[in-house]
Amino acid sequence: MSTHSLAEELNEQIKQNAPHVREMLSELGCDLYFPKGILTQSAEAKQKATRCNATIGIAKEHGEAMHLASIMKQFAGLAPDSVLPYAPATGVPELRERWREDMLRKNPSLNGESISLPVVTSGVTHGLSLVGDLFIDRADMIVLPDMAWGNYNMIYGVHRGAEPLRYPLFSDSGGFNADGFASALAGHADRGNLIVLLNFPNNPTGYSPTEPEANAICEAIATAAAGGCNILAVCDDAYFGLFYDDSCLKESMFARLAGIHERVLAVKLDGATKEDFVWGLRVGFLTFATRHEGSLYEALEKKVGGAIRGSISNCSRASQTVLLQAMDGESYEQEKREKFDILRRRALKVKNVLGHELYSSAWTAYPFNSGYFMCLKLKRINAELFRLRLLEEHGIGVIAISQSDVRVAFSCVEEEEIQGLFDQMFLCARDMADSLPMPQNANGPRG
Repeated sequence: MSTHSLAEELNEQIKQNAPHVREMLSELGCDLYFPKGILTQSAEAKQKATRCNATIGIAKEHGEAMHLASIMKQFAGLAPDSVLPYAPATGVPELRERWREDMLRKNPSLNGESISLPVVTSGVTHGLSLVGDLFIDRADMIVLPDMAWGNYNMIYGVHRGAEPLRYPLFSDSGGFNADGFASALAGHADRGNLIVLLNFPNNPTGYSPTEPEANAICEAIATAAAGGCNILAVCDDAYFGLFYDDSCLKESMFARLAGIHERVLAVKLDGATKEDFVWGLRVGFLTFATRHEGSLYEALEKKVGGAIRGSISNCSRASQTVLLQAMDGESYEQEKREKFDILRRRALKVKNVLGHELYSSAWTAYPFNSGYFMCLKLKRINAELFRLRLLEEHGIGVIAISQSDVRVAFSCVEEEEIQGLFDQMFLCARDMADSLPMPQNANGPRG
C-alpha cells in the first residue's frame, strides 16, 4: 500500500524542519497522518454551524449531550457536555496547556527550550506504545538497564520487534552506572539510530540519578549524537516528582536533554496516573523536544493524533475534565504535598529499618531515593521460592523480578506496618537458609 499524500506532506514537513527526526521515523511512523474526514468537518461545523450541527456521532437533547440521570449523578457539579462527548484525538486543549505550564514550573531547565504542546494519552503505557508506533521498527536497538519495568518487553519487544541492549543499572560503588551506560551507547552508535530509555524514578528500584550522574547521562548521549548517531531519548516519567532524597535530580532528564543536540529527539511520557494518584483514570501526556526551527511539532502531533485516531479514537473526556477541575482547585497543591509527605515518610522508614545490620545476612538493599519501590538482593535463596513462601505461609506479597531480586512496593504499606513487614520477611528468609543468624527476639530486629 502506498503512503497517503497527507502522510507524505507531514514527512516532508518534518524533513524540512529536522532532517534527523525524519530519519528516526519507523515505517509505520512514515505512514501515519491525521485524516481530514469526519473529525475535520465536525471541527469546522462546531465553529460555524450556528443553526444546526448534524455532523458528530453523538446524541443531543435540549441543547446538551443526551444522558442518563443515573450516570450524571456520578459526576456531581459537572455538566454533561464536559464529561460525555468525545474529546479531541490529541486531548482537551485547556488541559494540554495547563499540563505544559506545570511542566515548565517543575522543570526550570526547560525555560527557553523548544518543546511541543503535550498530547493527551490513555496513561503512560499508551504514550510509550505511541512512541513505538512512530519510531521503532523490527530489529531496532533500545538501550535500557538490566533492572527495568517488565512491560517494556511487551511494548517494544513483542509489539515492535526491538532488540534490547542491557547495561547494569548500578555501578560497584552503588550509584547509577554512568560508565556502563556510556559504553553501551558508544559500542553501538555506529548503527545510525538508537533508542535510549530513561526511567526515573526507576521501576523497580526506586532510584533517581544525582546531579553529577544526570550530567554524565547527558554527556554520553551528546557524545553519541555528535558522532553521527540519531538518539531517540524516551523519558518514562511515570513517577515524576516523588523524590525523597536531597541529592537526587528533581527535574526530568527530558529537561536536560531538550535541545542538547540536533540529532537528539527527547520524548517525555508522564501523567496524572501516579503524580495525582488517579491510576485508573488513565490520563497521560506525550511531549517532544529537540533543537529545531519551524513546524516540526505540528507535524509530529498530527502523526500522534493519527495513531490515536486509528487505535482508541480518543482518550476519556470525563477523566480529562476531572483532572483539569482538580488542577484549578485551590487545595490541589496542598493535597499533593500531603500525600507526598506520607510516601516520603514511608521511604525514610524503610531506610531506617533496613539500616539494621542483622538484615545483611539475608539480603542487600539496592539504592533507592524516590518513587514507589525498592529492591532487595537475596542471599542464598531463590526469589520466586521466597515470594511464594511469603505469600502462602505469611500472607505477604512481594514481586520476584529475577532469581535473586524482589521488589517491595512501600507505597502501599502503612508506615506503622513497615517494621513488621521486613521482620517477617527476614524470619522467612532465615527459615529458608539455615546459615542465617537467629534474630535477637521473636519479633525480629528493631530499627
